[in-house]
Amino acid sequence: MVISSTKLRENIYQILDEVLKTGQSIEVRRKGRFLRIVPEAEGSRMAKLRRRPTIKGNAGDLVHMDWSGEWKP
Repeated sequence: MVISSTKLRENIYQILDEVLKTGQSIEVRRKGRFLRIVPEAEGSRMAKLRRRPTIKGNAGDLVHMDWSGEWKP
């Protein structure tokens, strides 16, 4: 949908709510050029997690390792 900047100014909150509800972008015409209001793509909660360093391999092998040479009191 294309709207003028005047109509956007008059109904900005209703227009923004409609974009969020429908997921469709809105184009705003301003001085002969177009601006687009686009809802952000939602990612899964898992995709938002930061990647952290992990131990690769069998965790059970760590239990039976001899760490006495690495440990200093």
